[in-house]
Amino acid sequence: MSTKRKPPTMTHKSQETVNKKGIIWTSAIFVVLVVLVVVLILLTK
Repeated sequence: MSTKRKPPTMTHKSQETVNKKGIIWTSAIFVVLVVLVVVLILLTK
């Protein structure tokens, strides 16, 4: 009478989607920072 093993709660596919969301967030923040720096440089000239 061996108990069945539970499937893992976090599958590999969900980890990939989390990584994709993280990459999207970091790239969006990076783009916003670059745009802000460019706007500040143009305003100071």
